[in-house]
Amino acid sequence: MRIAVLGTLGMVWVAEVERLPRPGEVVPARRVTVRPGGAGAVQALAAVRLGAEVSVYGCVGRDGVGEEVLATLSGVGVWTGAVERIPGLPTGATLVLAGPERIGAGSARAAAQPDPGYVNRHLPEISGAAVVLLDLDLPPAAVTSLLHGLPSEKLIVGTHPPQDLGLFPWDRLSVVVGTPGELGVEAGWEAEGRHPLLAAGVRNIVVTGGPEGTYLLEAGGATRFPGYGQPLGFPARAVDAFAAALATRLAAGRGLYEAMGFAAAAAALTRFDEGRFPTSAEVLALLAEGPRFPGAPPD
Repeated sequence: MRIAVLGTLGMVWVAEVERLPRPGEVVPARRVTVRPGGAGAVQALAAVRLGAEVSVYGCVGRDGVGEEVLATLSGVGVWTGAVERIPGLPTGATLVLAGPERIGAGSARAAAQPDPGYVNRHLPEISGAAVVLLDLDLPPAAVTSLLHGLPSEKLIVGTHPPQDLGLFPWDRLSVVVGTPGELGVEAGWEAEGRHPLLAAGVRNIVVTGGPEGTYLLEAGGATRFPGYGQPLGFPARAVDAFAAALATRLAAGRGLYEAMGFAAAAAALTRFDEGRFPTSAEVLALLAEGPRFPGAPPD
């Protein structure tokens, strides 16, 4: 079954350094890698690696960076025929310095992005997908147009939610996935199992964690899905890997709880800084081993 991904498309340059530079200082990089970035590109790559049929929707600039993004996606089997090239605007680009800490700078806000006109042109194609992956960090008018335009029964998985509850018709979203920071949760929140997005109409909320696990929030409370003893590294990209795996299983007709376990294992195996996304076989093998808990000794 096909997955439609509407999200930001760009490139990321990751420079590995011993430490972050001081003002005015240049530090040597051990390695510099370049790979597609932005929620749309990462989710598409992760989903197709898991064996899904994937169509990606969004915009790039008429520049070499945009062509490189599209060539990389189409080269692994993602359908990019609906991506539009926007004159006069650049493709999103981000530079990340990765050392003991990470710092990044990007141009996503000034880059080519879909608008309501784009959404309306491609709405019939997107509506035909089994599951829609939607980057909620896109321009609000485009997100709202899609949510209003899709059939009410469509499975929609939204990622990277803004904390402004007045932006969207939240009740159109089946699942929202985000980091604790994106979802505005603090230590101890899981004991209460409540979140404003539930009151706004979202049916399921996923709070991605790390080695300690991931939480699913529903009207009935919170359920913890164990982690695998692996730090997730780039938290936002871990959200994208998790959401892609969740959508892949939902599109295959699996239940939400089974899809949650599969997605937690997929996120643990993702190494965005190395450009590595797991296959379905690798995820199933990790599931067969069982979860790892922080500090637990090996078998």
